[in-house]
Amino acid sequence: MRRVGAQRMIRLLLALAAGALLLLLLAQVFLPGIAASRISSRVGRYGELESVKVRAWPAVELLWGDADSVTVKARRLSLTPPQAAKLVWEGRGVSTMQMAAQEIRIGPVRLTGARLRKRGSSLSAEGVIGEADVLAALPPGLGVQLVGSEAGRVLVSASGGLFGVGATVQAIAAAREGKLLVRPAGALLGGFTLTLFSDPHVYVEEVGARRRTSSPKSYRLTMSARLR
Repeated sequence: MRRVGAQRMIRLLLALAAGALLLLLLAQVFLPGIAASRISSRVGRYGELESVKVRAWPAVELLWGDADSVTVKARRLSLTPPQAAKLVWEGRGVSTMQMAAQEIRIGPVRLTGARLRKRGSSLSAEGVIGEADVLAALPPGLGVQLVGSEAGRVLVSASGGLFGVGATVQAIAAAREGKLLVRPAGALLGGFTLTLFSDPHVYVEEVGARRRTSSPKSYRLTMSARLR
């Protein structure tokens, strides 16, 4: 009798193991697709997507919001800075994330060839902005020209009333305490600062800009940050 009971127990354990293996296989087949569909729904509300790919092993980690990698390709997106920061924060459980958009509008700023990369908590983003789009993003009567960029800062020449001064002044866009700020380069107006971007979950570390050699005139903008 003991031998029969032991055999039944072994068969039960084997059946449970087979059932668990089957569930894992089914999860591996279906959960990435379900996760990709959910991401498409979230990101797609802001524009037109091309594709979303999700990879995870084991796939059951997707149930807790984790994944090995997510790749999103979009044609056009339009969202506010808080909405953009929220989307990135929602992907905090993804080890590696890549997002690319042919065209993206964040607030008044329109970029082309935009890319966002995430590895762990580290973020890097880049995109191209044309001179016409620079003017369109600025208040009427305000003009900006790139002077240079180094050490994680961007130096520009601004004219038309920036900081309440109706003259041409040089200004520096740089990260400070996780925020992206712009301030006058000289000591005369050193107390004035404008906040360009601030979010409790995205800590900006540095920014950069360089003029591209292509025509019409355009600039490649870059930013490094981390999630917190």
